Amino acid sequence: MSTPDLGPQTRIVARLAESVPDELLTGPTPCPDLAVRNLLGHLLGLSAAFRDAARKDLGPTTDNRPNVTLPDIGPGWREELPKVLDELADAWRDPAAWTGDTRAGGVDLPGAVAGAVVADELVIHGWDLARATGQEYVPDPAALGSALTFLHAAADDPDRASGLFGPVVPVPGSAPALERAVGLSGRDPGWRPVSG
Repeated sequence: MSTPDLGPQTRIVARLAESVPDELLTGPTPCPDLAVRNLLGHLLGLSAAFRDAARKDLGPTTDNRPNVTLPDIGPGWREELPKVLDELADAWRDPAAWTGDTRAGGVDLPGAVAGAVVADELVIHGWDLARATGQEYVPDPAALGSALTFLHAAADDPDRASGLFGPVVPVPGSAPALERAVGLSGRDPGWRPVSG
């Protein structure tokens, strides 16, 4: 199995986060109930969790279930997030990260599945962040391919309704890969923040 280097995608997400002005931190995102600051907090938490999942360093970061509390950022998030994203990418460069079993979000899963999940998280939340803050977004092709494969499998899962994704938003098969991934993740590719 070919495993993507997550470094290009983590650098894209870090650049997007770096360009978020403070005045947009309370703005809406395509994630229901999450403002931009909460989305950034989620990215920070998931990056630490999947970094430790890759290292098989199981404990508090990997045991926390998502969506139990509203994620948020602290005052040092602009320095902390790029650092943790770099550590995440580095941890997944170890072939051992993709083998055996690990845990993330309080769920035990194979390393290869965890790697696919984090690629998906980085691609889709990169889109969320870019769309919420009016930035251009071109995800890393390898991470996007991994995310699409994962999302297609998730869309076929009969338990999807009780999982992390909302209902699939229909997107034409001829649409660009990113739009198809966004639709499979339960988001409307046409989402824009309401200007007022």
